[in-house]
This record gives sequence, structure tokens and C-alpha cells, in this order.
Amino acid sequence: MLRMPSCLLKLTRVLLSHKPWALFILIFVFVSFAYMRFWEDPKSRGPPYSLSAGSSCAHSVPSPLNIAADASPSTGNVFFVETSEQTAPSYLFSCSVESAARTHPGSKVVVLMKGLAKENTSLPKHWAFSLLSCFPNVEIRPLDLTALFSGTPLAQWYLQPQRHEEPHFLPVLSDACRIVLMWKFGGIYLDTDFIVLKNLQSLTNALGIQDAKELNGAFLSFEPKHTFMELCMQDFVQNYNGWVWGHQGPELLTRVFKKWCSIQTIKSMSCKGVRALAPEVVYPIPWQDWKKLFESVSALELQNLLKNTYAVHIWNQLSHGTKLEIPSQALLAQLYSQFCPATYTKMKQD
Repeated sequence: MLRMPSCLLKLTRVLLSHKPWALFILIFVFVSFAYMRFWEDPKSRGPPYSLSAGSSCAHSVPSPLNIAADASPSTGNVFFVETSEQTAPSYLFSCSVESAARTHPGSKVVVLMKGLAKENTSLPKHWAFSLLSCFPNVEIRPLDLTALFSGTPLAQWYLQPQRHEEPHFLPVLSDACRIVLMWKFGGIYLDTDFIVLKNLQSLTNALGIQDAKELNGAFLSFEPKHTFMELCMQDFVQNYNGWVWGHQGPELLTRVFKKWCSIQTIKSMSCKGVRALAPEVVYPIPWQDWKKLFESVSALELQNLLKNTYAVHIWNQLSHGTKLEIPSQALLAQLYSQFCPATYTKMKQD
């Protein structure tokens, strides 16, 4: 309840001794006073941090993914995983999630982050969380690894403390998370260095060829409880070697696919319901040519390059230290501009 100060009460008595014009003046003064109090009261304002454009969105952390529940989330979910303690997403991380949210408006885009403590009720004050919270289909959740691996062949592997001392443990942990997520829940898994150009839901029970020798697990799309993912979990444990880069990732998927299809050489094909997608579908820029991402291309070149492409892997392991001019005609800059415009606007501001 607003209280009128003594000076306004005195003014009221004086004005009431006059005619209707005085009443009009009194009403005007009271409304002006209430308006000023509203903007002075911190409780009447929005959150203390917001998007630079002036909008503000929810910053609550949903409960962890209910791994143990009988009812699995929709198979249309798109999953991203951050297995480190990192809680300050990069521009590329933000672009990956934004582009997936824009191209999958009817799906949940679930971002699982190990660094989010389960007891916290609010996200860290970071521009990327503000930006991504504005997309109603994005959910940012804590990553409970013990619960995720429970009931799978990887449960005992994760509980062995010596594994955590291995030189490639974080990438291996990421490899483990993606195959378990696909087996338990199904849906789509993407690394946080993808820019998504088109809806991926039509690419069911599929993974991409990265080159003539190997498949890659940066993109996976499977129905829940698929036998192929079950075989991947078994191979993960039976042929485990955390000391060799890629052994639990691309090499594992390649081993299992060759056995699955009874082949010796990787090629674009479908066998027993699982598809190996041609490189241009999700890996149009080979990892050996990652510098092309920073080279200028015309709009026509870009269109021709990506006409058969659903998503572009940025190979952040190789490219993360390279300076990107914003704005520019570099391929990567144009991808940011077209497919994650909110992140791109933030990059230009910074």
C-alpha cells in the first residue's frame, strides 16, 4: 500500500477547498508519485542480468534428467553433454544449442552439464544461459553421471577411480555418455561444436562417416534400446583402452559398424536398419581441411557446399584457437549469422 507523504496531504487539503480543476491536479500528482515509486522499487524490476537487447528469461535449473524413471523422455529429444565442470559456455557452444533449438521447434533440446550442482536452483550469471533460456524448448540440466550409467555395462567402469586419472578421461567420458543416452532414451546426440542447418529427425538410426576410414560419434540418432547401441556399450567395456585417443569414440563405432554389417571398408550404406551417412550430411568439412571454415566464401559457394548438409561439425579440438573476424565473409562467420543469429549478435557486440 502506497503512503502519501505529509507534503502531499497538506496539498490535498488546500486543493479540496477549491473546485473540480483542483481535483484534476490532485489525481495527476498522485499518479505521478505512484509511477516514480514503481521504478524506484527494486522488487518491481526484472532479474539483475538480462540480454543486451533488453529481454530477460527464466534462469531456473530444471531437476536432473530422471534416469531411473520407467517413462523415458520423448525420442525426439536433442541432447548436448558437457562432461567437464565448465559453466561458462563459449560462443560455439551457444550457437550449437541455438541452431538446434531453431531447427527443432517441436523437440526438447536438453543440455546436460556436469558443472551444475543439483542443489542449485538458478543458473550461473552468464550471457549464454540468458540467451538460451529465451528458447522455450531448451532445458539446461545437471548431469548425474552415476544415475546415467546405472543399469548399463558402463556402471562399474565409471566407479573405478583409476579411470579418472587417464590422460583422455574427459573425451572418453563424453563418448560413454552419448552411447548410454542413445540406448536409454533415444533421440539425437550432438557435440557442442556443431552448427545445425536443418531438422535432423528424419535421420533415424544413423551416424556419420567422417572420412574413408572411420565413422564419428559427434552426431548420433537412434531409437531407444536399439541393439546397435547395446553392442557399442558392450564393446566399450570389453575392448576398453582409455590411453589411446579415439579408441572409445570413432574407432569403437567403426569396429561395431563393421561387425554389424560384416564389412571391411567403411562406406555410405544402410544395413540391418542402421545407416552410415555420407560425409557431406554432417561432416561436409573434413577434419584435415578445418581451416576452410575461416576462409571467405561467396553466398553461392556456401549454398552449393551445404546443399546436401544437415549440420556442420566445426572440429573445435583443432579450430578453437583460431581468430574469427566478425563480421566477415568467412564460412564460419556466415554460418553463425544465418543459423544462430542471437549468438552472432552477441559476438558482434563483444
